[in-house]
Amino acid sequence: MALEVERKFLLPEIPEWLAGHPRRQIEQGYLAIAGGTEVRLRKVDGQLYLTVKVGHGEVRDEVEVAIDESQFERLWPLTEALRVRKTRFLVPVGGLSAEVDVFEGHLQGLVTAEIEFPGELQSHAFEPPAWLGEEVTGDGRYANQALARARPGEPA
Repeated sequence: MALEVERKFLLPEIPEWLAGHPRRQIEQGYLAIAGGTEVRLRKVDGQLYLTVKVGHGEVRDEVEVAIDESQFERLWPLTEALRVRKTRFLVPVGGLSAEVDVFEGHLQGLVTAEIEFPGELQSHAFEPPAWLGEEVTGDGRYANQALARARPGEPA
């Protein structure tokens, strides 16, 4: 299991300059969400993954494995009620990369950014630029699993 250290931010709007950055199309659906553990399927520009995350907030354990198309196609229907679609832009910030997610479908208009750090010391030392907006690290309303359950008018 790999340790994941990341902080999450809520952007007030889509930055005008965002379109100039590399992007990926992401679809993800959740197979199980319970007691701080999530099991999800993810398609990133045609690459297919099964991921398990354990924990909440800034530091979590994560295991991700590539799966083949037949495995993905058998499991994907089980996620029908818990899906998220987004375009992820990769933006350099402070020697790291911010993953800026512009959500689609029932989450249209929501824009978040996550920055993954090599460790907790680097995370705590990071001074976010103003464009990142409000920090929502640990705010369960903005966890992707909660967003998958959200309906129009949610999250706060």
